[in-house]
Amino acid sequence: MKPARLWQVSVRTTPEAEEAVAELLGSVLGPPASSYTDAETRETVVSVYLEEKPAGWRGGVCPSALARGLRRIAASGLDLGPGRISLRRLRRADWAESWKRHFPPLEIGSALLLKPGWSRRRPRKGQAVVVLDPGLSFGTGRHPTTAFCLRQLVARRRPGEAQSCLDIGTGSGILAIAAARLGYAPVDAFDDDPQAVAVARANARRNRVAGRIGFARRDLTRLPRRARRQYAIVCANLVAGLLREQRERLLARLRPDGVLVAAGILAAEYEQVRRAFAAAGLRQIAARTQGEWRSGAFTRRPSS
Repeated sequence: MKPARLWQVSVRTTPEAEEAVAELLGSVLGPPASSYTDAETRETVVSVYLEEKPAGWRGGVCPSALARGLRRIAASGLDLGPGRISLRRLRRADWAESWKRHFPPLEIGSALLLKPGWSRRRPRKGQAVVVLDPGLSFGTGRHPTTAFCLRQLVARRRPGEAQSCLDIGTGSGILAIAAARLGYAPVDAFDDDPQAVAVARANARRNRVAGRIGFARRDLTRLPRRARRQYAIVCANLVAGLLREQRERLLARLRPDGVLVAAGILAAEYEQVRRAFAAAGLRQIAARTQGEWRSGAFTRRPSS
């Protein structure tokens, strides 16, 4: 059987519009985008990789939703730069190597770079790096729910200030490792799957943050309803039913001024989760829908 090919859709833009273009590509085409900025030209290339040719692409004409989205970005006042869209079919290669193209380096703004072990991509100045290869445990940063949690960790970090973090359902450990790399402390994480905990610990050792993260095997549904420690940010990448049913245990671990990041929710079930949290005194401060998934961030703090 011949090895599969991949399609690469790229947009040439500027660092200023990088995040907006990445979100557009992800929302229109599905997979989260990765980006690269040339240190000399300062031109940024944002790309997604697809197994099939994107629908609506005819000849050199891109899907209308992508073109309209770029026009909206330009109209918003961001410097879109060239704004050129390209589609190319990657050269045929051995499957053992071509599958790696599914996992290009992924940037979360300018603060965090996630990359697989085989990547030679160098971080920008001051950019935290997490090295993580795809494996048995959930979490490489490319799933929309994981990507939302990572973006919230970056957005909520206040350099120079002590901020604690709890990662519930840690999987590969990606969120806990990213939190430690971004300077959160202390960082704790747990999962009810012993294999996931073992993988997360190994990934933490590889990233040299094992001593800064407390990993444990725990079942959220069996935790005490009162917690001995509360955290500035709690990441709960869980299914909607568990988020609703265990909200008392989740909130017991959140500081009064903290932020709860809830992900892993099907878009059709999100409103039920939001209402359950609202009934407990939380207000939504951020949300994002990508494909069939919707995620949100919540706090008890009054609006300013």
